[in-house]
Amino acid sequence: MKIAILSQNAKLYSTNRLKEAAIERGHEVQVINFLRCYMNITSHQPFIIYQGKRLDDFDAIIPRIGASATFYGNAVVRQFEIMGVFAANTSQAISRSRDKLRSLQILAQKGIGLPVTGFAHATEDIEGLLETVGGAPVVIKLLEGTQGIGVVLAETKPAATSVIEAFRGLDANILVQEFIKEAKGMDIRCFVIGDKVVASMKRQGAEGEFRSNLHRGGSSGKIKLTPEERSTAVRAAKAMGLRIAGVDLLRSNHGPVVMEINSSPGLEGIEKTSNIDVAGKIIEYLEKNASPSRNNDRIKY
Repeated sequence: MKIAILSQNAKLYSTNRLKEAAIERGHEVQVINFLRCYMNITSHQPFIIYQGKRLDDFDAIIPRIGASATFYGNAVVRQFEIMGVFAANTSQAISRSRDKLRSLQILAQKGIGLPVTGFAHATEDIEGLLETVGGAPVVIKLLEGTQGIGVVLAETKPAATSVIEAFRGLDANILVQEFIKEAKGMDIRCFVIGDKVVASMKRQGAEGEFRSNLHRGGSSGKIKLTPEERSTAVRAAKAMGLRIAGVDLLRSNHGPVVMEINSSPGLEGIEKTSNIDVAGKIIEYLEKNASPSRNNDRIKY
């Protein structure tokens, strides 16, 4: 096959590993900075140009699109789909997963475990919003935040009120969620490919830090998943329409709850912790499934 990896940085660990895995399995692969692509949107013969050449002979693409470039990156993925190229994750699925509120609403509709979550616009409704999620302590999140940025733990009602007012003063959209104290700063990253969890790891927040992101000084380790955790991760990815996903879970007193679903999950932490060739499994999935007819998105939301 001829595979394109859509990535802004060819030197990133995840991009490199995918390229290596594809070459090892005998495929031709090219890393393409999707922000440097431009598109001809025309009937019957749409195409993409990159570095002066038309990109019209790829069998599959692997989108590695950062949150800050979602709009344009998704436009490029969609153009490849229109051209009949198989996408490891479709543009629709990426769009769903990047909208935190939409993701939670879809997961809730599917009956997948979630922290109790509130969303409101007006600061006049703060007291009712806090009551909806069971009162302080609460976790307050910016809808547009990534890698733990824009996530605040408010341990008291006055603190929560102050943070919410500050965020709303900036006209920022926020979510308020119950604080899962029993998780003790630990979450689980499940790497889903197709209908399987192929690798997992636990992530523990640094001392005094409730966020477990490795980017924020957290540590990782091996973990044995329960059947319910595996099922929850796979169901969550399928609800989004994602073929490849990083699903983040917390262990709560009422079972596993989904915190976030990532459509471009990093490979470095999960591969080094689990000792599993996740990049190779992604390429293997493309080998078995790459077909233009499989780009159809059947998720309703």
